[in-house]
Amino acid sequence: MTPNFLLIDAEKDFDVLKAAASPVRVQILKILHEADGLNVNEIADRLQQPQSSISSSITILEEAGLVRTETRKARKGSQKICFATYDELIISFHKAEQAADANLIAVSMPLGLYTQSSVTAPCGICSPEGIIGLLDVPDTFMDPDRMKAALLWFTSGYVEYQFPNNAKIQGRNIEEMEFSMEVSSEVPGTHSNWPSDITLSVNGIELGDWTSPGDFGDKRGLYTPDWWKLSGSQYGMLKTWRITHDGSYVDGTRISGVSLKDLDLSSHRSIRLRIEVKQDARHPGGLNIFGRGFGNYDQEILLRLRTSG
Repeated sequence: MTPNFLLIDAEKDFDVLKAAASPVRVQILKILHEADGLNVNEIADRLQQPQSSISSSITILEEAGLVRTETRKARKGSQKICFATYDELIISFHKAEQAADANLIAVSMPLGLYTQSSVTAPCGICSPEGIIGLLDVPDTFMDPDRMKAALLWFTSGYVEYQFPNNAKIQGRNIEEMEFSMEVSSEVPGTHSNWPSDITLSVNGIELGDWTSPGDFGDKRGLYTPDWWKLSGSQYGMLKTWRITHDGSYVDGTRISGVSLKDLDLSSHRSIRLRIEVKQDARHPGGLNIFGRGFGNYDQEILLRLRTSG
């Protein structure tokens, strides 16, 4: 059965946290998770607690949405059967919103808004609602519905995105550029040890390679929809490529000496990002890119430009 998650905002969902902040109520949730429905008396017997206390706790959990109940016929009248609504509760601590940085320009690129592609099968694209086009048919990557894409995958080849160079438009100098996205290798099924060399290029200049360690399917991605089979890729790693005056980095690790000077961004009205797995790569292990509605991070491909006047 597909597990159900509840993502709890530690500040906004305080009532839910309060409902669960009781050893007895936690035990109730635990035994309901393990059982296929219990009535109040059965719960009271298992926990060796008064029926009145359990009934009160069930009401609190039900009001918080952590327990659902059904009324069923019994020998005498009816009885309330209780079920756990969720398999896991995940508490999220969001960073406080920072004041807008006048020197930062950010653009979020929808996953399906690539301007060029050339891929080999196995490959495919899908939205949070279902598969788009035909699986393992590269021409599907030109389907107009690709604009809805939240996950795409291929064995080798590339997709290319064209970002506006808003720094040039605003007459600003780029001091640092970042791309952020959730990615993994791609293998039929999943395999945590399946390396793949992923190459990023900007305006035709290669930044260098990063080797993805595998294709992850040990558990469902936090935002991966329920209809997506557990045998398929579930989530990736959130990686950040950064290009400075000194070179190119992935999560702080230098991958090449390609610098902002080499890219000459001031001469280009757009910033073309190519994400590629080469057929002749040392580790040609395919590529998954996760967008909003799939994976663990619920984001598109992000471009950040740090500028100066």
